[in-house]
Amino acid sequence: MRVYLDNAATTPLDEKVFEAMKPFYLEKFGNPSSIHSHGREVRSAIEKSRRKVADLLHTSPSEVFFTSGGTEADNLAIFSGLQTFGIKHIITSKLEHHAVLHAIEDFQQHHHVEISFVQLDEKGFIDYNHLEDLLKKNEQSLVSLMHGNNEIGNLTDITKVGNICLEYNAFFHSDTVQTVAHFPIDLSKTNVHAISASAHKFHGPKGVGFIYINNEHQLKPLQIGGGQERNMRGGTENVAGIVGLAKAMELAYEELDRQRNYILDLKKYTIDRLRESIPQVIFNGGCLDLKRSLYTVINIGLPGIEENDMLLFNLDINGISVSGGSACSSGTNIGSHVLEALNIDPDLGTIRISLSKFNTREEIDFALNKLSEICKVEA
Repeated sequence: MRVYLDNAATTPLDEKVFEAMKPFYLEKFGNPSSIHSHGREVRSAIEKSRRKVADLLHTSPSEVFFTSGGTEADNLAIFSGLQTFGIKHIITSKLEHHAVLHAIEDFQQHHHVEISFVQLDEKGFIDYNHLEDLLKKNEQSLVSLMHGNNEIGNLTDITKVGNICLEYNAFFHSDTVQTVAHFPIDLSKTNVHAISASAHKFHGPKGVGFIYINNEHQLKPLQIGGGQERNMRGGTENVAGIVGLAKAMELAYEELDRQRNYILDLKKYTIDRLRESIPQVIFNGGCLDLKRSLYTVINIGLPGIEENDMLLFNLDINGISVSGGSACSSGTNIGSHVLEALNIDPDLGTIRISLSKFNTREEIDFALNKLSEICKVEA
């Protein structure tokens, strides 16, 4: 048996998505900027996909721009947001994805901006009172806080953050890569100015994503070319990818409650089995808080497992694909910046188990039996 439990990294493409994409590789191949029938046909497909994405998020198609993925969308929101509005202060957390943190660090190196990190509790949840204190001292900041953490699963209340940002006239961006098509998001009721998403996190294709930009806070483009995406992103559109993204979102939201309940039940089962088979297991971050964490993610620490790379290698040769990453050791740059920020023991063997609708209890049993054997714990 081969078991894939790394769905926060990427998900398998849904066959229905693949079928929707195929005609745009083989038959409908026109350039969407061309005015002839071949071009108009694929232009129509792009705009139908844009409308579908907008409808699912309760916003306007004019606020949806397709990108190459979440990293580009994060970079666009941060670099362009800071430059467009002349913002000199950034508020973020130490748990953000590197697409956000490295973009902020790069901008700081080349421009006179100040960075403030919002405080976290011992599980890694945002201190909203501290966020408000920071904004009281620095109105008109750029705030970038992710909706769902890809490593430990913690959820941030972006509605609450948005309301705080509105009060202090801050530009609010949220990396929603782990939550779009996994949670209902109503942009008509959320005071967020930009969100980012990536199709391959919800059973769509790799290499395509989108950014939502509120119409009242339009940003300057970073990628200049032929005026595609209403001058926001030059370059011929990834038509098949865009069609696949929209189809994957449509499928996800059609079955959102059923899939969420199924995966949440699988997460609970996995947690129970871990406690039974590996009594010394430690759960990192807030992944045990089922109401305030991604239902897809479990992050664990294993005392006594010092060679994390060997742990992952041993799991891999036993047919189990998971991700890991210990907290950064002193004096090195390797490991997880998220676990380091939470002061997780760097000597722990750490594993992230991330689930999808395609996983089963039988796979969980197989994986945890192998893990307990590797840890020399009797299952």
